[in-house]
Amino acid sequence: METLIPTRLSTLGHPQRLAVFRLLMRRFPDRVPATELAQALGLKPNTLSTYVSALMQAGLVSQERVGTSLRYAIDMDAAGRTIDYLLRDCCRGRPEICTQNTHPAPKGDNPMTDHKYNVLFICTGNSARSIFAESILRDLSGDRFVAYSAGTKPRLELNPFALEVLKQKGHDVSALRAKNISEFQGPDAPPLDFVFTVCDQAANEECPAWQGQTISAHWGMPDPVKVMGTDAEKSLAFHQTYGALRNRMTGFTALPIASLDRISLQKAVDEIGQSNEERTSA
Repeated sequence: METLIPTRLSTLGHPQRLAVFRLLMRRFPDRVPATELAQALGLKPNTLSTYVSALMQAGLVSQERVGTSLRYAIDMDAAGRTIDYLLRDCCRGRPEICTQNTHPAPKGDNPMTDHKYNVLFICTGNSARSIFAESILRDLSGDRFVAYSAGTKPRLELNPFALEVLKQKGHDVSALRAKNISEFQGPDAPPLDFVFTVCDQAANEECPAWQGQTISAHWGMPDPVKVMGTDAEKSLAFHQTYGALRNRMTGFTALPIASLDRISLQKAVDEIGQSNEERTSA
């Protein structure tokens, strides 16, 4: 047994430290600025510092200084060893006895079956980035994927610059609409194989666990809606976002999903989220 396991479990037993850990897990493999962590969790800076210090001492979180900013990320190897201990030791090497029968534990050597995959893209407003992702995947996927998008706080209307870009790229926008994430969380919702957050704010927010063995990843990128300037400058920002998402979608659709085990597939989608040159470290 790894000597730090009891310390890690004790550290995660504190609700606020667990909240920091869970947020960083949702943002993995991003390094998140301390100011953003504090704001997302409603914590004072000195309080957050106490919590992340405890997580670092337990070996669960790493710290990096970028200029004057401190940034934090999950140490996935340490987190994985801790979870592995719980499943293999505490559950006597039988993870199925520690989970509900309706939600079996994912197995690393169990590839996803070859079928049509349901994919959901989430951002806050569901008016630009997630709409781009939904439209691009729908047109690239053929009959392999069913693409959806939703927002944690959806806007009443889609962004006009986003719609214009989609029209220029030849996408059918007639059926697009902003949707609330709740549409995909009820008993009648389609089972989701993949869930991707495409904005940091949405990833920072609490979201109920998805049913089944959904693979999720964070593909955050800057919000083109926030770009100031002339209409031409704003349009350029939307075109750049569209291009970055199309690159990611091209990589995603090229994955041999049916032949990859879940661990390899999770690693692959995480890497796609970090492959975009336009992705800033802010």
